[in-house]
Amino acid sequence: MRHFGHLASEVRQRLFHQEPCEFTSDSPARLLSAALGATLYSPATRPRLADDIVKQTGRGVVSMVLCLEDSIGDEDVAEGEENLVRQFADLAERPVDLPLLFIRVRTPDQIPDLVRRLGPAVRLLSGFVLPKFTEERGIPFLEALSGAEAASGHRLFAMPVLESPELLYRETRVETLEGIARAVDKYRERVLALRLGVTDFCSSYGLRRAPDMTAWDVQIVASVIADVVNMLGRADGTGFTVTGPVWEYFRVQERMFKPQLRRSPFLEGQAEELREALIEHAMDGLLREITLDQANGLLGKTCIHPSHVLPVHALSVVSHEEFSDAQDILRPERGGGGVLRSQYTNKMNEVKPHRAWAERTLLRAEVFGVANEDIGFVELLAAGISG
Repeated sequence: MRHFGHLASEVRQRLFHQEPCEFTSDSPARLLSAALGATLYSPATRPRLADDIVKQTGRGVVSMVLCLEDSIGDEDVAEGEENLVRQFADLAERPVDLPLLFIRVRTPDQIPDLVRRLGPAVRLLSGFVLPKFTEERGIPFLEALSGAEAASGHRLFAMPVLESPELLYRETRVETLEGIARAVDKYRERVLALRLGVTDFCSSYGLRRAPDMTAWDVQIVASVIADVVNMLGRADGTGFTVTGPVWEYFRVQERMFKPQLRRSPFLEGQAEELREALIEHAMDGLLREITLDQANGLLGKTCIHPSHVLPVHALSVVSHEEFSDAQDILRPERGGGGVLRSQYTNKMNEVKPHRAWAERTLLRAEVFGVANEDIGFVELLAAGISG
């Protein structure tokens, strides 16, 4: 699979200076964690789940979570498990490329049970999403995952979801984060990424952000995300990929504030109709939130609607300017440090302070590609929609 692989080869050549790389579920964890992109969630009870997965793969989805937790009722869990077993068996018979598939479970004992019931079709499973993760609640999940991996002989990853009240409350936050850090470090080779459950954070205070607001505008939420990145997303080799929170909206009936998309990028590309469609479907807020996610150290995003996938991927593509800066900073002859003017002659690149940024940028460039000099996110969005 590859990002933008659903586009025709000639379209990719027009868009990209460096095309996204190909990868598989067997690729190194470091590459996969960066490549997750827009992770699309789906209830495990959907009767045509196998068809849905194939359909979304053809639209550019590269990672999906099949949910047995909050997206279905308590009374539907057994049905959801049975449906997953049937749908995986169906997928195993199809000669098609599939995205990275994860199952979001409720309890640790579901992990070995589902792995056993999936049988040979477990080869299609990349891992499990672990809800309401803390050290105390999370260790049993990680132990169950390690046991299931050993029993099946198939590599399985964990994606803990950080969403518990203990993480949100100021008086318990640091202690909870320290415990989470101990747990995920112990199982580092199994933890692919950490996900943020912002809906649960808001629930603790009876809040729900409007489509005009991003998660970063809700200060109590922004503060906990900042602390998660501070302690668990460091670039010194101890950190993990931390993914962006879910965007809940896909159509707006009425808005209080002005749209957040400037006209000029769309006028330059003669894409005013695209701008209007994005605004109508609340995508201007999503685009702003993705940009703020990336500025604050998050990569990828939880998505609950297929229309959110392309904006996440389009804004994850590395610009030609970013790529140029990153390459300059990491040239071997720059190893001693120093300051240099960017090739675009519009900024200072300081070698030592910007090195970690450059390394992360080149990893993102590998999985999402590098846009041509004259290509921006508007052209990437337009190509993906028409693609």
